[in-house]
Amino acid sequence: MSAEGQRGAAPGVGALYLHVPFCARKCAYCDFASWATPTGDPLMGSYSRALEAQLDEVAGMGLLEGCETAYVGGGTPTLLGADRLGSLVERVARLAAPSELTCEANPDSLTDDVLDAARAAGATRLSVGVQSLDDGELAELGRLHDAACARERVRAAVASGLDVSVDLMCATPGQTDASWASTLAGALSLGVGHVSVYPLQIEEGTALGELWRHEDPAWNDGDVQASRMKQAQAVLEGSGLVRYEVASYAAAGRQCRHNIAYWTGVTYLGLGTGASSMLNLKQYLRLSQACPSLPEPPSSAARVRLTVETTRAEVAADPRIAALSFSTEFLSHREAVAEDLMLAMRMTSGVGPGLLARARETVPAGRLEAAVGEAVATGLAAWSGGRLVPTECGWLLGNELYGLMWDLAADDA
Repeated sequence: MSAEGQRGAAPGVGALYLHVPFCARKCAYCDFASWATPTGDPLMGSYSRALEAQLDEVAGMGLLEGCETAYVGGGTPTLLGADRLGSLVERVARLAAPSELTCEANPDSLTDDVLDAARAAGATRLSVGVQSLDDGELAELGRLHDAACARERVRAAVASGLDVSVDLMCATPGQTDASWASTLAGALSLGVGHVSVYPLQIEEGTALGELWRHEDPAWNDGDVQASRMKQAQAVLEGSGLVRYEVASYAAAGRQCRHNIAYWTGVTYLGLGTGASSMLNLKQYLRLSQACPSLPEPPSSAARVRLTVETTRAEVAADPRIAALSFSTEFLSHREAVAEDLMLAMRMTSGVGPGLLARARETVPAGRLEAAVGEAVATGLAAWSGGRLVPTECGWLLGNELYGLMWDLAADDA
């Protein structure tokens, strides 16, 4: 059976995500499903215990069989404190037994006891939201930590033996080429094996979105974003990190396998308010047996995307899977192939022969070749060793490249 066929028949997901929607303060740019929550708020404890109960339930369904990676994200999971975060991580490690288990962390809440508890409970990896090593830029972003705190906490995480990644943000208020170069160099000096870099996106409903709702700031325009991403590439690759995805660089063997799962069609289960899942039909039917409100899939469905709509208070009050409400989207075989093609274009490895063969079996004759031909002719992609891979231009103009692939999902006119 092909790898895709095995995925389509697998009873358990390949990856698990738990969403912890609590933050000490909402950052100026953040539109994630997270809320400012006072330290010690009992909702955090009851919510994390509810996630543990849901883990027990889905493990009993067999949905965690074969799970390879897990990610405890947010929000700010480290805000839970040592006891609660340790208990949650231990439950994931015991029930899912992933070979990679990542916790997100913010420097200001990554205390020694939290760090020790996560490691002792089974975490293998830590992703730290540093964003910048310039105090003025951090203040503009609404971050609670300063540069000295970030440096000290990341060094402590590296010293703990965990595999450590840092997130950095470019094209932000007050940032210059020089300050960005300083942040990149400073991050590398901390001994991390993985760096993710993202241009700031100004979203509606955020503090920055409100501040700049009447104009597009020059410090965030497309040319600045492209320049800073190129600057990051030069610095990070010059230090020996290798780009494996549009925004991610890693030392050999230090890639984030959980994120790679998202981009390569691996099924995943998300628990917690706002968490998303991507399931095959067998997995969806297992879940729907416990949650009767889930609709019957149409006969054309090959893949199901779900998002938990239950609020954090509702999750805490009634942790049963049966009590959850979801938004659902059913994808046909053709839509699933188009999605896989689109997501593969985030990766340096691009689209391999297996996915291309599956696409040729699913997409009407001529459509795939026309899209691939246009991507190559416009310089968005190129052939390399039998694989269709994105070019630097394709990454900088990602929406155009991704759109070409996703358009293959549409019925022929």
